Amino acid sequence: MQWQDYIVVDPLICHGKACIKGTRIMVSVVLDNLAVNLSIDELLHSYPSLTREAIQATIAYAAELTRERIIVLAT
Repeated sequence: MQWQDYIVVDPLICHGKACIKGTRIMVSVVLDNLAVNLSIDELLHSYPSLTREAIQATIAYAAELTRERIIVLAT
């Protein structure tokens, strides 16, 4: 699975934020919900236009972003 098949950035949709293709659901919304332990089934119920594959793509996209820059964490 390629995250590029599911994630788009269009300056005319959601102010150019990364979204699930064909929706106005921002990747950050999916990740925020996963971060607070919402299950995939709960996400699918809350956002019927989402698919399991799109949720997996958001995780893959986030992983890709972490490879692109270094974030210094305070210790």
